[in-house]
Amino acid sequence: MLAEPPVLPFFQHIRLLSFSCFAQLDSEGSLTVGDYGVAMIEIDGSYGEGGGQIVRTALGLSCLFKKPFRIYNIRKGRRKPGLMPQHLTCVSAARLISGAVVEGEKPGSTEFFFSPGELQGATYSFNIGTAGSTSLVLQTLIPALLFTGRKSSVTLTGGTHVPFSPPFHFLSGVFVPFLERLGVRVQLSIETYGFYPKGGGRIRADIFPADRMNSLDLMERGDLSRIAGYSGVGGLPTSIAVRQQGAAIAKISAAAAELADKTVIDTINVLTHGQGTFVYLECRSGTSLAGFSSLGARGKRAEAVGEEAADELIHYYRSGAALDRHLADQIVLYLALSGHESGFTTEAVTNHLLTNLWAIALFHSYRYSVEGRVGEKGTVRIMPL
Repeated sequence: MLAEPPVLPFFQHIRLLSFSCFAQLDSEGSLTVGDYGVAMIEIDGSYGEGGGQIVRTALGLSCLFKKPFRIYNIRKGRRKPGLMPQHLTCVSAARLISGAVVEGEKPGSTEFFFSPGELQGATYSFNIGTAGSTSLVLQTLIPALLFTGRKSSVTLTGGTHVPFSPPFHFLSGVFVPFLERLGVRVQLSIETYGFYPKGGGRIRADIFPADRMNSLDLMERGDLSRIAGYSGVGGLPTSIAVRQQGAAIAKISAAAAELADKTVIDTINVLTHGQGTFVYLECRSGTSLAGFSSLGARGKRAEAVGEEAADELIHYYRSGAALDRHLADQIVLYLALSGHESGFTTEAVTNHLLTNLWAIALFHSYRYSVEGRVGEKGTVRIMPL
């Protein structure tokens, strides 16, 4: 379907107001960032999927490449448009680590201006103040802090297992191992779990300095060797976790009997300030990892929680693709920084993926192609200019 970043649509959403800084990769993939002057990019936040991912990608890459931007129409199509607490934490965090000048950031704001200074690797702590996703805030900080030349430690307080974001277990079990494959070292730990609506979960990320980014060639998944996971509860009876566990195993066994003997799901009781339940399932194959999750909610049967995560896993398994849909849209930012061509198959092309590819290209010149319809299996290729 869509191929390289379209030229004309870019000029509808970006205006360069002055001369730019530069970023280049040498033949070995080492990243050099320099400063020719000051550049500002204007971004229409309603483009594509139109969610908070545009804000997070813009902040992270703005800090990395020292390119200021103004974004407007933030989350325009959402029920509650504008900046929510987790987005404001992203802005505040990016401002602190880069000494940025920021204007217009406030709850519900649909536009703001961000001009970064010098990045500083250090020890940081950020409290979202709600059940806003700690995982999504971390998406802003990791790319920004990778090339400071020193280790950074970040503690985040908020939601660790909340709707519309990857849970902590996905980050630690799938995302971080893939970063390591690309040459990026991040260590994650969790102290307490945070569920909606109370939040209060706390995670720590140690981000180690990198000087290059490897490419990825993952068109084939290989045979699935193991399914492992957790059925967890916090502040609730363990019997709920057992019911979730049983439903997930039953669903997987019924849909793909050959996976029954490869599936192990442990029940866990987690420390939290509120109450919550979750199921997390992780697939391991010859060349890849994939993760799937579901969350409990008031009035939602425990069996439904287990079945939801199992349904996602089964869809991925039947697709034959290497990457799950969530990792696909998260990993492309790092592949775009590689000095070499990368490619992978994903179980489903998503609007999140297409929008993030577009947003990355606002700050970093590269080419990409996507084969496949939205919602269907696809192939993504990332190429340097």
